Amino acid sequence: MTKRKDAPPPTTRPRYNGKHPGGRPPIHDTPDTMQPLIDKYFADCQTSGTKCTVCGLALALGFTSRSTLYDYMAKGEFSVVVKRAHFRVEADYERALRETGRAGEIFGLKNMGWHDDTGVRYSGEISISQVQRDAAVAAAIALKDDD
Repeated sequence: MTKRKDAPPPTTRPRYNGKHPGGRPPIHDTPDTMQPLIDKYFADCQTSGTKCTVCGLALALGFTSRSTLYDYMAKGEFSVVVKRAHFRVEADYERALRETGRAGEIFGLKNMGWHDDTGVRYSGEISISQVQRDAAVAAAIALKDDD
């Protein structure tokens, strides 16, 4: 392949195209910069009477998505601070559920890992005898033939 004679000279731009070479710099450098914002968020919720939410917490910390909050939750040094704040939001949902019992709180708690338990547990072994199996197969064949 030959170089075109009328091609412009190569640029001397940096390889990272003007972006930060190590990715986007973190919003918070230490957990100590986060904690005052977390405390302010919960204090504001209490004084205004609004419910605490995960999205509200993420916005108060300057994040643009819940996933960024969860990313910080996975970072070693931020883990305890963010998990404690998330747990406070979860406690608020649980408290609201006890007071009102509305579906919104149930939905919120399910999104935080809670689940309904119907209380049905099976233990032991289930066995099907050959006679039962043959009868079930014959019934299925009869239904298929009727179609």
